[in-house]
Amino acid sequence: MENEVQIPVLGMSCAACAGSIEKVLRETPGVITADVNYANEKARVKIDPDKTNLELLKKQVQAIGYDLFIEQENSEEKAEEIKSEKVQKAKSNMIWAGIFSVPLLIVGMFGMHWPYSQYIMLALSTPILFVFGKHFFINAWKQAKNRSVNMDTLVALSTGIAYVFSLFNTFSPAYFLDRGIEAHVYYEAAGVVIFFILIGKFLEEKAKSGTSAALKKLMSLQAKEVTVIRNGEEETVPLEELIQGDLVIVKPGEKIPVDGKVKKGESYVDESSISGEPVPVLKEKKSEVFAGTLNQNGNLRILAQKIGKDTYLSQIISSVEAAQGSKAPVQKMVDKVASIFVPVVLLIAVLTFVIWQLFGGEHKLALGLVSTLSVLVIACPCALGLATPTAIMVGVGKAANAGILVKDAESLEAAKEIDTIILDKTGTITEGKPGLSDIETYHDDAKSILKSLEALSEHPLAKAITSAIDTEKLDVSSFESVTGKGIEGVIENKTYLVGTPEFIVESGVSFDESQKHLVSQWQNEGKTVILLAEKQKTLLAIAALQDKVKANSKEAIQLLQQTGHKVVMLTGDNAGTAKAVANEVGLEHFKASCLPTDKSDFIKEEQKAGRKVAMVGDGINDSVSLAQADLGIAMGSGADVSLEVAKIAIVSNDLLKVPQALKIGKQTMRTVNQNLFWAFIYNVIGIPLAAGLLYPINGFMINPMIAGGAMAFSSVSVVLNSLRLRGA
Repeated sequence: MENEVQIPVLGMSCAACAGSIEKVLRETPGVITADVNYANEKARVKIDPDKTNLELLKKQVQAIGYDLFIEQENSEEKAEEIKSEKVQKAKSNMIWAGIFSVPLLIVGMFGMHWPYSQYIMLALSTPILFVFGKHFFINAWKQAKNRSVNMDTLVALSTGIAYVFSLFNTFSPAYFLDRGIEAHVYYEAAGVVIFFILIGKFLEEKAKSGTSAALKKLMSLQAKEVTVIRNGEEETVPLEELIQGDLVIVKPGEKIPVDGKVKKGESYVDESSISGEPVPVLKEKKSEVFAGTLNQNGNLRILAQKIGKDTYLSQIISSVEAAQGSKAPVQKMVDKVASIFVPVVLLIAVLTFVIWQLFGGEHKLALGLVSTLSVLVIACPCALGLATPTAIMVGVGKAANAGILVKDAESLEAAKEIDTIILDKTGTITEGKPGLSDIETYHDDAKSILKSLEALSEHPLAKAITSAIDTEKLDVSSFESVTGKGIEGVIENKTYLVGTPEFIVESGVSFDESQKHLVSQWQNEGKTVILLAEKQKTLLAIAALQDKVKANSKEAIQLLQQTGHKVVMLTGDNAGTAKAVANEVGLEHFKASCLPTDKSDFIKEEQKAGRKVAMVGDGINDSVSLAQADLGIAMGSGADVSLEVAKIAIVSNDLLKVPQALKIGKQTMRTVNQNLFWAFIYNVIGIPLAAGLLYPINGFMINPMIAGGAMAFSSVSVVLNSLRLRGA
């Protein structure tokens, strides 16, 4: 038996850290799969509980200088507290480093020849490096002990070398002066680099916490306390103490804490947090309600059927969390690049120094040192590591807020490529249940008679008729069902028939040409026609039932077609019904009388023709097609929604969510590509400039302070670009 868990990770500072932890976890016996996401700071691990456990994983990760937060009780809240403390600590370090850096920079730029200036700079830079920036050196040492490198290695090496070199020149200036070389110090470079990087880390931590806003919003929907009736009395208990079968009282303005059924009361409930639909829904006795929705104006007593992690809201939170932590295929390539990036940078830094010593001329030592430090600082891979996961987190969160559940990052990447949309008819384009669409009467009491007889019928269409006719019922003294044809009943000593046109004709009832034409017209429109007649006498009414097209289906289909998608309807219904629905919604391509295997075969043919296909269905009888498609989108409502086969689930029954889901997918992947482009370009341009490529041409060099600022800006810009998705 396998267990999949998501565990908060502590101590990561860059994408290379995530790679190191991932490697250790994967090499641990009993771990089946492991993915570590730097952006949301979580490890998603699938383990065999017979071979390993969370305590062992924690020890393995601690051995390389990081930690796992494995407490189970209120783990999310505690993990958020740790994240909040981390942001505050980063803010404090940044502020104090800034207080010391400003005078350090002033002395370094304008007071190098002041008396004791070097000692002043030493005093100002030391706390910046070894108090406010000490974690860079601590983490670098932990990495070194485990024969690994990361961003902290680059920062510690660059600032540490500058500090030690400056220290040597402060107390032994004669070594260089005797050789005709000025004994430069770089205290201000080391201190200000740390300050700039701390600014970047603070902004990055703050922005990263913003990427999980959707998840926090979902979690905030969970009630903390619940009012229940036990032993005939009301009592308030914490949500954790609620048990299945409790009778829960929800007052106006309160959040519903459980999934269950209304036992007593009536109220409108705002379900927008679950479905994305803004219109409140009337809930009365036997109505289903869901945790996280908001009771508006009445008292409800609800029988708790699903509690805690079994509620639909908890399942949504788990799905969103899993999706935000998942990796798009492009991210796996980036991870490989990030894992070898730091060693390559160290090699470039060494080569930079060597080349300067060989060809640097009179000031080769100073220039070589500055260039080497700049290369180490500017090349931090943070932007590269943040490029994909931050965009994925924001995209998945945005979709969740709209009532669109994305299973994983790969689904968003697939959405970008889709050019063909296959739509199931029943439950996708249409409501999925028949309703009374037309009725023509030829007798004053026809509606009352029809409702009275259908109220006694067990036929699936009977309820659609009785619920649609708003008249009083009459007493039926005798009733008989004629299987496959209709029903017969006696009201006030008169015998009436309700059934198919064939049944009515067989019973000796005649009707005129206009009535025959109406029956034929409605049947050609794909409607189910029901007739009411007095036995062996006259026709009293003609009723038509139809699975009505949803309010937004036509608009959604037109929107998909306008954006260049080929849209095809596949249905198991007859050709007449299929054609009528296709005409109503403006569909050119459709195919009727399809078995489930016919639908999947059609998708295969489209794929063989080189098209990328999305299948939109109900997630159950279309499961084969949903699995075959490049992207499966399940339409559903409430607890019926399924993420087992489909890659994306629309919580409501609104087809307009499909173009919205595809749009979010495209926006997210466009943002990922933008982020990766700028992260790569930044390093491609920045590293050669830092190494001094332009110095022989025009004397231009990037000093370590500018390199530190540029590195900080690159990470922050990537995160801010991802956050733009929220408003897109």
